[in-house]
Amino acid sequence: MRLTLTYICFILISFSAVAQDSILIKKALKFQEKINHEFKDSLESPLPKEDFKAFKTLDFFPIDTNLVVKAKFVRTPSESPFIMETTTERKPVYIKYGEAHFMLEDEEFVLNIYQSQQLITDPKYANYLFLPFTDNSNGEDSYAGGRYLDLKIPKNDVIVLDFNQAYNPYCAYSGKYSCPIPPVDNHISLAIHAGVKNYAKKEKDTITN
Repeated sequence: MRLTLTYICFILISFSAVAQDSILIKKALKFQEKINHEFKDSLESPLPKEDFKAFKTLDFFPIDTNLVVKAKFVRTPSESPFIMETTTERKPVYIKYGEAHFMLEDEEFVLNIYQSQQLITDPKYANYLFLPFTDNSNGEDSYAGGRYLDLKIPKNDVIVLDFNQAYNPYCAYSGKYSCPIPPVDNHISLAIHAGVKNYAKKEKDTITN
């Protein structure tokens, strides 16, 4: 009887894990569909005209549910506004809103999460947080300048970092944009093979074939 109950519990846990993975995969696919839609929109797309005409899809890493991380969120309320470095002379003002503490591949990481002082004046973005980061895949499989995650202010001390939704700054597609440069503190000393791949090495080859 005890073995039967153990087996039933194992089946239930396995089913729950499969169901959770299915939800995460659907969210990642929805993200891919959304960003591809933006790139196909002539009014929103950052692509140069010559690339836009033949564009079909961005190149994504395979979805990896192990790279959906539940991080401990630590609010840092006493931070002062600062100018985040960009790829141009533009000087956007951000504030460090909090920190994400998490484990990945048995290593501990802390990433700073920021809030744009310009965007919070727009009610649509009042809940918006910004996490720019670099990792060991940059310059090879992913964009050399790092990637971004869009987040929302969490309701408690847990914030989910879904690296399958990591995307390139517009500067990866055209030099006419001004993009925030991820602060040096926000480096992950692992290769994050999730999210959008390097456009220069991947998508351009795809589009021209």
